Amino acid sequence: MIDPSRRVLLLDRDGVLNRDRPDYVKSPEELIVLPGVPEAMARLHAAGVICLLVTNQAAIAKGIISFEILGSIHARLFRAIEEAGGRITQVYLCPHRNEDRCGCRKPRSGNILRAQQDWGFDPARTWMVGDAQRDYLAARGAGCNGAIVCSGHEAAWVKELPQVPVFDNLPRFVDAYLSDDPRFSSTTDR
Repeated sequence: MIDPSRRVLLLDRDGVLNRDRPDYVKSPEELIVLPGVPEAMARLHAAGVICLLVTNQAAIAKGIISFEILGSIHARLFRAIEEAGGRITQVYLCPHRNEDRCGCRKPRSGNILRAQQDWGFDPARTWMVGDAQRDYLAARGAGCNGAIVCSGHEAAWVKELPQVPVFDNLPRFVDAYLSDDPRFSSTTDR
């Protein structure tokens, strides 16, 4: 367990770190890291922020990819981030489909709660960055704050929730998160 005062950031994968594909990222070659993401991840690492990946990967349950292929996809992503000086410390993965109704598939909060148990972070001080409403709902269900980046899914629904911070992409979020922006000094997403 780590010091609960240390900053932990939860990140969705597709649409936040890499280009989202409607037909799933099915191979390492199909993974396209979004512009500026490796450098933004390096800035977070240099600031001492622990970055945890919280991702739904239904392509596994649907038989589109295997755990082994997913490992290769993640290896390519992590290599791009690490070459820039960043780090993803741990992955919390849901391999199930919506129909499976498991507790780990966002918008349910099971993987975030598991990460909290593993890392001992204060959910009120922790942010989840996603590109879809399910990411925000999973964060809120675990008592965390949620921010949305518009580099993935359409974020029109956020107009209904004006308290949700919205950013063009992960590098813009990181600019605000690591600055003196008052949204990130306390729990203003309540």
